[in-house]
Amino acid sequence: MTYREPARTAVRRTRSPASGFPSDGPTGITIYGCGPDEAALFREMAHRCGVVPTITEAAVSEATVELASGNRCVSVGHKTPVTNPTLLALSRAGVRYISTRSIGYNHIDVDYAESVGIAVGNVDYSPDSVADYTLMLMLMLVRDAKSVIRRTDVHDYRLNDVRGKELRDLTIGIIGTGRIGVAVMDRLRGFGCRVLAYDIRPRNSADYVPLDELLQLSDLVTLHTPLTASTHHLLDRRRIAQLKHGAFVVNTGRGPLLDTDALIAALESGALGGAALDVLEGEEGIFYTDCRTKPVESERLVRLQGMPNVLISPHTAYYTDHALSDTVENSLINCLSFESGERHG
Repeated sequence: MTYREPARTAVRRTRSPASGFPSDGPTGITIYGCGPDEAALFREMAHRCGVVPTITEAAVSEATVELASGNRCVSVGHKTPVTNPTLLALSRAGVRYISTRSIGYNHIDVDYAESVGIAVGNVDYSPDSVADYTLMLMLMLVRDAKSVIRRTDVHDYRLNDVRGKELRDLTIGIIGTGRIGVAVMDRLRGFGCRVLAYDIRPRNSADYVPLDELLQLSDLVTLHTPLTASTHHLLDRRRIAQLKHGAFVVNTGRGPLLDTDALIAALESGALGGAALDVLEGEEGIFYTDCRTKPVESERLVRLQGMPNVLISPHTAYYTDHALSDTVENSLINCLSFESGERHG
């Protein structure tokens, strides 16, 4: 479904103190891969800042490039990779800026985009969304919540065979201390646990240690680093083998940060105590779709979901009212700032 908002009267350039929007309308923006919840926010916020949005549920592709006709700026989601042929087609259609509604860029070849004259920016949104979710997954893991809930669902109310653990008794290793990693750290302080951190650019007063040391000392490791060529399979077979026997792994970052085959082997052997994964290698085409009446085309996912000590959710940690509003607002700010000669994102 595609929705093109009618043109509105141009407004004088101002910066609203409430929203931070620069406006000099009407500016046209094409928003690809936009679900109904995002669409409602885009229409409301675009109206406020004098933007003419073209909103479509379709992902950006060579077949949908024509929807960007006349607009120099487009917004894309993180759910579908933006191919190089699509980037070239967008460039030829006159697009000069892409704002991705995500923190990560791993679905876009930024260097290639720049080579064909397209700048790429990301958006910031509430780190609390992912941080809250990460803490929830940690607590569910160390209390064996999946097994408990499954048993009570079939009216088995006996105590679980596995006793839970308390976070205050554990050492938590945080890999990546950007906004989300720091927000997780802040939350953990209230639980009284020991927190170790690793980042290639230490940026605060956390207890930073080398990665190998963090893995060897932590009872639970959580991933919050961007996915790049250097962080692909950051936790590979060798590093997973360094983890304590019975340790837990949480990933709310990007699936390929983890070597999934190595993770499965460690879980099946009993070397690891469990894992909670909001993201997964090969999630594209599976997450965000209804697979109830068709087979799941991922042997890894099926094996992981069959394990009693593995929690899987469909890349949903970011998905809150507050974060979605931030994402939409900052997408519009990015595009308007680009048109005004500023660079955001």
